[in-house]
Parts: sequence; C-alpha cells; structure tokens
Amino acid sequence: MVARSSEVRPSAVRHSASPGAGGRRRRGAGRLAGLGLSGVALLVLLTGCDVGAAFDGFGWPQGGISAESRRMYDLWIASCIAALAVGVFVWGLIFWCVVRYRKRGNALPVQTRYNMPMEFLYTIAPILIVSVLFYYTAIVQTDVDKLSKNPDVTVEVVAFKWNWQFNYRDGQGPDAKTTASTLGTSEVIPVLVLPTDRSIRFEETSRDVIHSFWVPELLFKRDVMPGKIRNVFEVSSLEAEGAYVGRCAELCGSYHAFMNFELRVVSPEKYDQFLAAKQSGKSTQDALSAIGEQPYAVTTEPFDTRRTQDNFNPDKVPARTGS
Repeated sequence: MVARSSEVRPSAVRHSASPGAGGRRRRGAGRLAGLGLSGVALLVLLTGCDVGAAFDGFGWPQGGISAESRRMYDLWIASCIAALAVGVFVWGLIFWCVVRYRKRGNALPVQTRYNMPMEFLYTIAPILIVSVLFYYTAIVQTDVDKLSKNPDVTVEVVAFKWNWQFNYRDGQGPDAKTTASTLGTSEVIPVLVLPTDRSIRFEETSRDVIHSFWVPELLFKRDVMPGKIRNVFEVSSLEAEGAYVGRCAELCGSYHAFMNFELRVVSPEKYDQFLAAKQSGKSTQDALSAIGEQPYAVTTEPFDTRRTQDNFNPDKVPARTGS
C-alpha cells in the first residue's frame, strides 16, 4: 500500500504539470463563468414575470389590499428567488465536481489545497447575501411599523373570549373617546367597517388572554395583549373594496377556532354615512343597510356554541348512573 501510494502522487504531480493542464483549467473556468451567467440570466428572466403568481407565492398569501402588504410580499418573493439562485448554483457546483472529478483508473485527480480566491469567495459571499437580506428586511419592517401623527381613522380593537369589539375613536391613545362601537356576539358576527384611501390606525387590547388580529388580505398578524399593553399599527390605505374574513390567530381557549369577524371595506363617502348612522343610535346592521351593504357578515357564519342542557348528556341519562 505504501509503495502504491508513492506511485500515485508523482503521477498526479506530473499530470498537473502536463501541457494540457492549463487548457483544462481554462475550460473549467469557462464552465464556471457560463454557470454564473446562466444564473444571472435566470434571475433577469424571473424578475421580468410575476414569479409569486407562478409559484403560488412560495407559500405566502396573495391578494394584499394595502401598500404594506405588497412590500412584505415583494420581500418574501425576492428572498425566495435569492435562495433558489444560491441553491441552484451550489447544486450545480456539486454535480459538476461529481462528474468532472470522478475516479478514472487508479490515478488520483489533481489535489488542490489552500485556494485563497475560492476560500475568500466562500467566506464573503454568504456575508454579502445575509447583509443584503438584512438591509431590505430592516427597510420593509421599519416602513410597515411606521406610525403617523394624525391618521385619518382610529379604531380600537378589543378582543375577549371569544369575540371582538370595534370602537371608532376620536383620537389616539387610551384617553380618546369612543364615538361608535360594534360588539360581536355568539349570534352575530361583528363587522368592522373601514374606508379606502385613508390612513387607519389600529389600537389593540385584550380583556383576558393573548389573542391575535388577523385579516389574511393584510398579509400579517398582530398580537392583542392583555393589561395596559396596546399594540398599535397603521395601514396607509386600503385599496380594494369588499368583504374580508378576519380571525384570531392565537390559541386562546375552547372556542378559539370560531373567533371570527369580518372586515368590510367601503368608499370614504359610505364610511362617513355609516359612522353618522352609528352615532345617531342605529345598530351596525341597520347602518350597513342604510349605505347599501349587506347587514350581516358574508364571509363567515356564527359558530354553534353547543352550550345546551344536553351538551354533555345527550341521552338525558342521570349523572353517575351509566348507560
């Protein structure tokens, strides 16, 4: 074994010193450059089409109705494309090495160690990728969390087991006054009415445990915390009228799965009429009918509480007597 090993090393050295070695290295470099250009071309091609729609958003919800939702969606799609590009490049190198340096006879391939350019590339490339992703993530997060001094609409979201109350406020903070309110019950799904083309501030609080305010078309969730914590966020504008289901996205108890509400987006004129009707004493359903909207939720239905006298004893068998 020792003698055979000593024979292989010189052959490897002679092979690397042969006149054709430089040509092979140039061809390898050409292949690598071609792979890189192919990756760049793929990125250009992908950025020229709606990649999110083609791949179902890479798991991210689509159809956002606010500028903030589109920014988060674009960041997610760009991150997925970058991850795929890096993955394809690495997979290509792996398979190329498998084919190019597969065993041929008893001769070892050229042994390369301490390749400083390659080691520098492997070190600096991940740092650059992470830095770019961190930069754009910080930019989008700062933009999404930005608050204005005087939003056009302020609504207080109050969560409780297991429903919602929406209070339309005349200002910001806990000291502001409620001018109109919508309270959900087990029989009636609460409808939150908001206008398009106006900035909206949401101030969230909980009466008992942690809940989560989630409208899928807003493309993010916000926890609703109990106590003195008010989770505040803003939407610069809602851009599409319609009815959108809302849910609690935090496991909060027995009827968490049925803790739904509906976001009804209307024109600014209809919103003003709705708010005036509420302030005059009309119920939410009457105020919705007054502006030509469906009085009850159309995206979800009230849940069956099943809290009847036969709930735990359907056959009316006396307790502890067996069946």
